Amino acid sequence: MKFLFEKINDLKKTKPLTKHEQLVNAIISKIESKELKKGDRLPSINKMVAEVGFARKTIVKAYEDLKGRGIIESKNFKGYYIADVNTNTKLRVALVLFAFHSFQEDFYNTFRKELGKKYIINVFFHHNNIDVFKDILSRISGRYGMYVIAPIQTPEVGLLLKNIPSEKLLVIDRHIPLPSDYSYITQEFEDSTYDQLKKLLPEIKKYKKFILFFKDNSDYPVGILNAFNKFIEENNIDAKVEKEYKKDSVTKNTLYFFISDGYLWEILRDSKSKSYTIGEDIGVLAHNDNAIKEIIFGGITTISTDFKKMALEAANYLKFREHTRKIVPSELIHRNSL
Repeated sequence: MKFLFEKINDLKKTKPLTKHEQLVNAIISKIESKELKKGDRLPSINKMVAEVGFARKTIVKAYEDLKGRGIIESKNFKGYYIADVNTNTKLRVALVLFAFHSFQEDFYNTFRKELGKKYIINVFFHHNNIDVFKDILSRISGRYGMYVIAPIQTPEVGLLLKNIPSEKLLVIDRHIPLPSDYSYITQEFEDSTYDQLKKLLPEIKKYKKFILFFKDNSDYPVGILNAFNKFIEENNIDAKVEKEYKKDSVTKNTLYFFISDGYLWEILRDSKSKSYTIGEDIGVLAHNDNAIKEIIFGGITTISTDFKKMALEAANYLKFREHTRKIVPSELIHRNSL
């Protein structure tokens, strides 16, 4: 590795560069000149200390920087190796989401576009399954420069996330308690849902019954259920919570509130077959907006976080790394279904 040490020593004369930048630039330069190839082993940290005279922590920082870009990797404590010769990569990002629902697709597309091609983004889905979540974390641990994670809201997951250095983790979508040095850009469900329901009170009272579909042991936010129960109790509304929708059970003068879209499509189909008019014979309210809800049946009223805005905020965090703790508010999008 004499050629590498010589390059580092040459870069020591470049005053604007820090020692960390000298190391990174030297390795990148030798990859681009093809003197370092994929699979080549880099000098150990101890060897680097002895040859170039930099502090151990400086060399570790340089290697971790290159690991974060996916350019080098460490293998079972046996050393550091060239993993990728694409030196244009700025950062290798692990994006962990619940599932590829339409609103999370909006998040991904905006996030991907905002970061650009120099960021490598690998996407993983845990489907609110703790075993799957643990498996994903074990597979991606130490392999990425940044982890953007929509967590399962349990204390166990909070403990797992603390194993990721705070400067490498951004929590998105669902909020989870973490120490103050961790950043997040998340939603809040209970207060925001309650506030939007209050705005809809005159429309809600047009209907004889108000039904929320809420599955236990699902990824449904419990804050929505709490907000619903508080709202109907305070306003003396005839309402109930159903776990599932039964085919052809749609009835007139009822307002239906959906968290996921599966039952929404079933009720709309059954309403069409019975010639019910949405917004008159029955009311429809849904959580999480998307382009389809904007168009069908004259538009479906939604209570939704702006996932594109959340994605822009998350992308900017990755680019500038300024500590942030932000709640993206839910908004009422009033359409013809009420």
